[in-house]
Amino acid sequence: MSISARALRAAAALAVLASVGGALPATGAAAQEAPPAAAAPARISTTGVWGLDFGGGVLNTVERFTNDMQYVLSRRISADGTSVGEPLRGAFAGVYATGDHLERVPCDAGSCVPLTAAGNGHYGVTEVTSGGLETVKVWVDPNQLYYAPDAQFPAANIVDLTGRYSVVDAGSPSRQYVLGVQKYRLTQEEWTRKPTAAAVWGTRLWAASATAGAVTSTDIARKTVMETVATGAPCVIKELRVVGRWVYWNCGSAGPAGVYDRTSKRSVTVPSGPALVGDGFLVRHDRAAGKLMLTDFHTGTVAAPRAVADVPAGTVADQRRLTWAVDKFGGDIAYLDSTATVHIVPSGVPAQPLAKIASDPATNDIYIGGADGLPDRSSTWQFNKPVNWTFTVKDWLGRTVRTMKGEPGTEVDVTWDGTTDTGGYTRSGPHTWSLKATAADGGGTYTTSGSVGVAGGEEGFHDQGYYAFGDLVTLNSSGALTVQFGQIAGRFDGKTSGSGWPAGTLAVPFADTGSDRCAELLVRLPGGELRQYAGRCGTSGYTPASSHLSVGKGWQQYDVLTSPGDVNGDGRADLVARQTSTGDMYFYAGAAGGKFAARVKIFNNWKTYAQITGAGDLNGDGRPDLLGHDRSGGLWRYDGRADGTFAPRVKVFSDWGRTYDTVVGIGDLSGDGRHDIVVRDSAGKLFRNDGNGKGSFGARTPIATGWQVYKGIY
Repeated sequence: MSISARALRAAAALAVLASVGGALPATGAAAQEAPPAAAAPARISTTGVWGLDFGGGVLNTVERFTNDMQYVLSRRISADGTSVGEPLRGAFAGVYATGDHLERVPCDAGSCVPLTAAGNGHYGVTEVTSGGLETVKVWVDPNQLYYAPDAQFPAANIVDLTGRYSVVDAGSPSRQYVLGVQKYRLTQEEWTRKPTAAAVWGTRLWAASATAGAVTSTDIARKTVMETVATGAPCVIKELRVVGRWVYWNCGSAGPAGVYDRTSKRSVTVPSGPALVGDGFLVRHDRAAGKLMLTDFHTGTVAAPRAVADVPAGTVADQRRLTWAVDKFGGDIAYLDSTATVHIVPSGVPAQPLAKIASDPATNDIYIGGADGLPDRSSTWQFNKPVNWTFTVKDWLGRTVRTMKGEPGTEVDVTWDGTTDTGGYTRSGPHTWSLKATAADGGGTYTTSGSVGVAGGEEGFHDQGYYAFGDLVTLNSSGALTVQFGQIAGRFDGKTSGSGWPAGTLAVPFADTGSDRCAELLVRLPGGELRQYAGRCGTSGYTPASSHLSVGKGWQQYDVLTSPGDVNGDGRADLVARQTSTGDMYFYAGAAGGKFAARVKIFNNWKTYAQITGAGDLNGDGRPDLLGHDRSGGLWRYDGRADGTFAPRVKVFSDWGRTYDTVVGIGDLSGDGRHDIVVRDSAGKLFRNDGNGKGSFGARTPIATGWQVYKGIY
């Protein structure tokens, strides 16, 4: 977008000060430079234009494209009207082989396509079949359209189109269709009523009643009248235009016309004749003078009309959207001269402060890769004028995972699929989002925020469920293997189970060995077979018959199997095992296909430890660690070295938890981003010790009782 004249003048002044070091010349007079001239309004050279409209900073025209065929082209115009983006090709404006074509009307160029800009980049056209039936189509992007309504009629006419809502008169006898085209909704709103003068602003339908001067405002979604105004018009209103606080009315092209101010609740008289309304002004074509005349009423009083452009009388009485148009969202005017050049002229009328006029924020959570889930969140916000915007997503620790920005436009259209700024997926868990939209003309800021849960993202350490918090796997005496889901409150809530597991089964929560971001589960059966069960992301429990890979046999020789994480730094999770007979510790490096490399001895005789658990990164060095709980109650930490080995032990606590019969490195259970541990005492009480991120833990917190029913906790 080009720099405004004000910014250019400010930059010039700063450049002068910089050139003299901020000091005054010896004469005592400040150095002066003539301010640069304001950038000229945009001019677009074409070989011909067969219809145009302008809304929300997007200029829609029918022109010949590079293949010499006519299409609807869309160009973004900067907020100051001085720069123009590249044209995007949209609807085909020629005749199809079937004879279907866009509606054409007489114009100075021969025949033109009536276009209706929605203000958010969308536009509406009427398509005519070879049999003469008509239907209105709303194009929401170059490759996607909606029918408004989804039917063909002897006649169809767009009454108004603003943002996501359109008003169409169609049929014989004619009916008025009010349609909500929500781009990310499977079902659309549709409402049929008796035709009247009507307009749409935001989510409201403004419609004339049978009483002279009376207008109602109806919430389209609820079909509830929200406001009734007496405009003072001396007739049943024939035409309505609404822009925020301004309600334009007329009694026909030759009759009285006025603007009702919703703020002051009074009408002022404006010139009659075919007009288009902007924010605080209207424009009409004075054919006798060959001028576009602008009437400014933004102060609540009507200023004398002033000429803003030379537009010849032409051969057609009403040339609105054929040779000239007004952007009611941006304050600019577009017109076509005799050389087929399109000019952009700023109105010079200050717009109303920034306001959100409609929104459709998503409410669903994201389940990445889920067959029955929603893979992304798509939301829209519509404003009364173009904005620059930033959409930010943060995880539960307040870390920014995704930032999206948008070029100036009246609509913020955001789709987030769970990816991060680096191209990967965020961790599963609760997230927050925020939107900040700033008016491109500097006139206001809008902010809003909300929350979204993400499942199916990157898994956390010791994670078997939906969110990347630590989970536990338990085995009871009935043979039920249960995943106990960790929650951000640091407790367990919710579970999923599978039955049929024999006594002596040992489970090892592992990491994802594929690409579905669901952590696998290793299970050692009593006979010594080690299996890798495909991760289920908490959707259902594991049974012996669930999908699995046999890793091998002979694993009954180990009384401890645990996974600290990726110990050797090759990107795959590894396994550590203690041999029952000798107490020796072995390292099994993860290999492709869910297998393991040959074992490597890393320690001799660890029989002194009653419990051994892989704990992930405890000290913040990015390497996974081991914990050993000795039979005297001491807790020791072994820091991973990222080469498949561990450093000598470091004492964490002395005489700690002699009654503990289970110690599990749970990962992040408390939601603070640090790895914690969960312990069970001989009475079946369950406690959580929060990691401090430096290799130690805080005081225990009771989180459950009655856990003595579990024969194994992993």
